[in-house]
Amino acid sequence: MTEISDLHVARQTIDREIEALKAMENSLDNTFCQALDMLQKTHGRVIVTGMGKSGHIGRKIAATMASTGTPSFFLHPSEASHGDLGMVTADDTVIAISNSGESKELLDILTYCRRFSIPLIAITKNPESSLGKNSDLILRLPDNREACPLGLAPMSSTTATLVMGDILAAALMVRKGFTEQDFRLRHPGGKLGAILRHVSDIMHTGDEMPLIGEDAIMQDALIKMSEKMLGCVGIVDKNGDLIGIITDGDLRRWMAPNLIEEKVSKVMTKNPRTCSADILIAEAVNIMNNTGRGITNMFVVDGKKPIGIVHIHDCLRAGVS
Repeated sequence: MTEISDLHVARQTIDREIEALKAMENSLDNTFCQALDMLQKTHGRVIVTGMGKSGHIGRKIAATMASTGTPSFFLHPSEASHGDLGMVTADDTVIAISNSGESKELLDILTYCRRFSIPLIAITKNPESSLGKNSDLILRLPDNREACPLGLAPMSSTTATLVMGDILAAALMVRKGFTEQDFRLRHPGGKLGAILRHVSDIMHTGDEMPLIGEDAIMQDALIKMSEKMLGCVGIVDKNGDLIGIITDGDLRRWMAPNLIEEKVSKVMTKNPRTCSADILIAEAVNIMNNTGRGITNMFVVDGKKPIGIVHIHDCLRAGVS
């Protein structure tokens, strides 16, 4: 019986939060686009503020914007009243969050914005509140009951606020043409940074590439492979185009007393798998893992010209597996 009751509460909470999001979706109008215009034209930073649960959500909104191309930070209302208002400049835009619109801790920020003509966007369910009346634009939250069984603890309202921040950030990304490369520059550490790195970031170039001409013999190939220590050597024709590769595996398959006297063109694997420098490392790993028996090296080419080489160990060291 307890289990059934628990699941009922859980599903009811989800349903109420979905209802709030649906209500917000249906109420979106041109005011949302006007808010985007204001944020996009901001020459400084987007400063997000809010008290209590609204503040917790505000921190996430600011972090999301900052990581997706809109410089932003969170300003705690209490700290703002004790000197941190100096962080707010005339080039900034403030997003103030309060479900009721009557958080007294926001008063000093509202006064400061009005005094210095700093654009202010309110996120609230009450447009007639102090916050609503003192803002330039209102992004209205749905006036649904909270998902809390008592109807008191912020649940539906905080979810709606979080999503409001997400849709602002998402729309700004599209407007600004924010790319994967832009995202990677803001996430150099951790798994995200690794996943979004390109082959050009880790490939061996120039003299690090093991290359020999098509007229060389296997003795030359063995010397070059030992010198570069990448477990392979690329074969290029007279035009400098990559036409083949010899790997450690090829040596084992061709092992014979007269191997070192053979022409490399006889031993090499013709038309080896290659990639371009601008693909993601994860794509390169996928190519190497899904090429026949799997390969551990792959030349990076511009057209047919080798410009680099990447080893599976380079990918692993970059954090991609």
